[in-house]
Amino acid sequence: MLILNSIGNDLALFLEEVPIIKHTLFFILLLSVILLLGGCWNKRELNELAIVTAVGVDKSDELVEISVQIVNPSQVASNKATSFQVPVFTYHAKGKSLFDAIRKLTTLTPRKPYYAHAQIIIIGEEMAKEGMNSILDLFQRDAEGRSEFNIIVTQESTAQEILSVLTPLEDVPASKMFKSLKVSEAAWGTTESVILDDLVQSLGGIDHSAVLPSIQILGDADIGKSISNIEKIESPVQLQYGGMAVFKNYKLIGFLTEQESRDYNFLNNHIKSTFENIACPEQGKISTEIINSSTKVTGHFQNDSPSITIQLDIDQNIAEVGCHLDLTKPETIDTLNKETSRQIKESLERTLHTIQQTYQADILKFSEVLHREDYHAWNRIKKDWPTLYPELTVRIKVDVHTKGIGTATKLKLN
Repeated sequence: MLILNSIGNDLALFLEEVPIIKHTLFFILLLSVILLLGGCWNKRELNELAIVTAVGVDKSDELVEISVQIVNPSQVASNKATSFQVPVFTYHAKGKSLFDAIRKLTTLTPRKPYYAHAQIIIIGEEMAKEGMNSILDLFQRDAEGRSEFNIIVTQESTAQEILSVLTPLEDVPASKMFKSLKVSEAAWGTTESVILDDLVQSLGGIDHSAVLPSIQILGDADIGKSISNIEKIESPVQLQYGGMAVFKNYKLIGFLTEQESRDYNFLNNHIKSTFENIACPEQGKISTEIINSSTKVTGHFQNDSPSITIQLDIDQNIAEVGCHLDLTKPETIDTLNKETSRQIKESLERTLHTIQQTYQADILKFSEVLHREDYHAWNRIKKDWPTLYPELTVRIKVDVHTKGIGTATKLKLN
């Protein structure tokens, strides 16, 4: 410590004796601080921006139409809300390209649209059929945007119509769509949230296939634009998620049903929770809650002939019993497990047939599984994959285990 103090004192004396060095060091320090404080050179004041919560893209004749949902700050702020203003505004513009439409939008909005807080990107059904290439390219290149926003496809409506529907409970419709997507994904299993990075990676596969959640309007879209839609106990117009949209070669080729969408999530290991209705031996039904589902997909080659095995291990609880059953008997639980396994397996096989035969889109990425299994064998067959895939042998195994039967074990219903 004495040595360090001595060195410090000597350095101070040296700087006092050589003022030029002292002043030079001070100037360098001051310049460094100024450079570090220059991070606000491109700042933008909040009152100069229009916060975009959702973006919609539609095909309009030969033009591309963009729609944006912008927050009304005076209405969303709880201490300034009034009863005669809507919580959001929508603006629309058309152009020869998406970028052209985005720039033309500035001629309509009183403030410059700010896209960094967008939660949802909605692609109109007709636009999705046309192709996703240019849309994904622009949003990937945009330095102001983010890659975490969720992408949704409309079904039997346009993105503009979806963004124009006012929703109850949530002031900002984009928040309603985002939260509903997450809730249905976690509790029902018919939807799947897909962000930009995941979609680009999925479409970058061998046959450029992917799935996206779809959304539709229940009721008259024109009525949904009116504030009266959120002033009634039961809203006459609502937004609802439907089956998954199937893409191949960057284009929308069709929609899975709700049941098929749930089966797809089972096969793709994306089920967090759902339920199953099982027929009783005589009459009535048993409802079970799927509390855990684990899916393992393996590939096999035999003389360059590929095949896939899918193993599902499912845990369930008894949720509701509508028939005469004694759930305290092991044989009753064993029968229930087998019946649930059989029912789920048959449904998965039907959905897999639709995916392979009807759409012929490798949305479950079997090609990647086979490539990981044996890349030498895969390289020998990959040129024939488009013809091999529809007839690919897929074996499905389902094992169901009942974990809980509830507390009403003595109840027997006639």
